[in-house]
Amino acid sequence: MTKRAAIILAAGQGTRMKSPVPKVLHKVAGRTLLDRAIDAAQSLGCEKIVVVVGAHSPAVGEHARKRLGESAVAIQDPPLGTGHAVLAAKDAMAGFDGDVLVSFADTPLMDAAAITPLFNLEADVAVLGFMAADPFGYGRLIQQGDQLSAIVEEKEATEAQRAIRACNSGVIAARSGLLFDLLARVRNDNSKGEYYLTDVVGLANQAGLTVHAAFAAEEATMGVNSQAQLAQAEAAWQYGARTKLMDGGVSMTAPDTVHLSHDTRIEGGAVIEPYVVFGPGVVVEAGATIRAFSHLEGCVVRSGAIVGPYARLRPGADIGENAHIGNFVEVKKVKVGKGAKANHLAYLGDGTVGAGANIGAGTIFCNYDGFDKYETHIGENAFIGSDTALVAPVRVGDGAMTGSGSVITHDVPDDALALARGNQVDKHGWAEKFRHRKRAARG
Repeated sequence: MTKRAAIILAAGQGTRMKSPVPKVLHKVAGRTLLDRAIDAAQSLGCEKIVVVVGAHSPAVGEHARKRLGESAVAIQDPPLGTGHAVLAAKDAMAGFDGDVLVSFADTPLMDAAAITPLFNLEADVAVLGFMAADPFGYGRLIQQGDQLSAIVEEKEATEAQRAIRACNSGVIAARSGLLFDLLARVRNDNSKGEYYLTDVVGLANQAGLTVHAAFAAEEATMGVNSQAQLAQAEAAWQYGARTKLMDGGVSMTAPDTVHLSHDTRIEGGAVIEPYVVFGPGVVVEAGATIRAFSHLEGCVVRSGAIVGPYARLRPGADIGENAHIGNFVEVKKVKVGKGAKANHLAYLGDGTVGAGANIGAGTIFCNYDGFDKYETHIGENAFIGSDTALVAPVRVGDGAMTGSGSVITHDVPDDALALARGNQVDKHGWAEKFRHRKRAARG
């Protein structure tokens, strides 16, 4: 296979987003638009990736450098159009001999599958198009047989050309030397005084080169230029991801209410109830049930486990087979053993809960002293009474019990009962005397 590289254009101002966050650092499914473009390029086997950024958005350059390295960033300053942006990457591409893909950092649904057909074309220049349901506003692809002869913008198109539904996505591929040779001949004699990447098509035709178009689904080419379009892209991605999971056997009674992350893994046979949010890094095994209004992030839920409703699993939570994490229970960095139960109103942070253990309502793992975190370990088949505070570091042994309302500060031996609360004192008649005094005071 011919070597591949990618130039990702990320220098746009993004003013329509009306946000202090640069446009391409906004997220779809918890992943930035820029990272999604880089992911696509890497999935295509691009051995070199250069991100073109604007001087106005140093955060974009910093983000790209952290992921790809210092040499992967080229700066376009001042911004003089898409053709000029690609030329800004010329020095960074020095020494590369192969096919170069030019893509955009603000098309979050443009994945490797959508782009791959470009590299299957036998052409000097390959352009990715789409068939628009409503082509208004898009550049039209003018084809003569297999040859793409021109890209005509809406305002310059004839009435007949405006009727064409084949439109330009902006994505292009060509051999590195040819691409930069053609770009060097692009002129800026237009109303904006900019150098357009699309002019490469006309120049290639003038040189007698072959220019062909491949087509992707219109949805894959969706660009993001506003918060509303970002929401539309999110909705489209979520719909596709949920459909794929359900096709794989995942049950969702109200799929439109379930929010997935870019890396959510749910096995067939799992049940997801309404209004569940998955943050990054979640794995749900077959046979598990995530009940309504739960929030999961960075966790594993194993087969047969039940989570929720109204549960929160934070990073490091590992919920064992057939374990139950109930309403208003929060778990963070705790491995919960097989069949263990924390059915309501508890915080479990840093530690382990043994198989078969029962955690009563109001239980708290007191894991933080203001400076450091400490662990709590609950043994197998232990019983933690309601409203127990476990002050870490502490261990409750196998089969041990704690009395309700206890504050446990020392390890509890196996099969022992730990009581750590004041003794009850009954003052007979006190309540009636108290009420009498209050009534008298009120006259």
